[in-house]
Amino acid sequence: MSSTPQHQSMVAETFGNRADAYVKSAVHAGGPDLAALVAALQAKGAESLLDLGCGGGHLSFHAAPLVGQVCAYDLSGAMLTAVEKAAAARGLPNIATRQGPAEALPFADASFDVVATRYSAHHWRDVPAALAEMRRVVRPGGRAMVMDVFAPANPLLDTHLQTLEMLRDPSHVRDYSVAEWVGMLHQAGFHPQTPQSFRLRLEFTSWVERIGTPTDHIPALRSLAAHAPAEVKDHFDIEPDGSFVIDTMFILADAA
Repeated sequence: MSSTPQHQSMVAETFGNRADAYVKSAVHAGGPDLAALVAALQAKGAESLLDLGCGGGHLSFHAAPLVGQVCAYDLSGAMLTAVEKAAAARGLPNIATRQGPAEALPFADASFDVVATRYSAHHWRDVPAALAEMRRVVRPGGRAMVMDVFAPANPLLDTHLQTLEMLRDPSHVRDYSVAEWVGMLHQAGFHPQTPQSFRLRLEFTSWVERIGTPTDHIPALRSLAAHAPAEVKDHFDIEPDGSFVIDTMFILADAA
């Protein structure tokens, strides 16, 4: 089952309304996952790369100097317009944009050397379908690169994270565990290498302002953090103002 039009519309509207905030976001503009992407592209060159669910375009901006052509692909037309403007300002003429859902890519088989996605997949309704599409459009010998928040294996910590995410952004679907990601990539026909994991601090005020969290959800988020069990507070390093730390990952996977 692919994403429903209603869910796609919610995601596109949510992020389209905040396009400039994501292009300017310091949290999204850098990080060790992007450094891993750059290192992978430097180690093995690529002529073409698809940035799937490009958001503010930061993956595309890092990849563009290292590949021949980048396609920044997203549900939101407003987000793509913001990416086009930013790419022009950065002098990156090899970034083109295309609009559509992750689960139904408008590209021919074996169109790209690399398909990469960052901080997008937790909004996809059908991740296995999207991964199958990623595998279809990757050339023989190509690669997938997945960067996202991942859920702890501990059910208590997992539930807390999903609740935070949903309250903050109702278009959220799920943060998957690393084990789930490895399994889904194998099922899609990829050979994932050993995942890399990182810790990312999120400052509470900018975190909710960036996405435009519903005003009445903000007290609920603060209450959830304040009343969390000690195990939860310790894992997420929850601070008095609600700021906290999440787990992120980088998985490089070869096409089978």
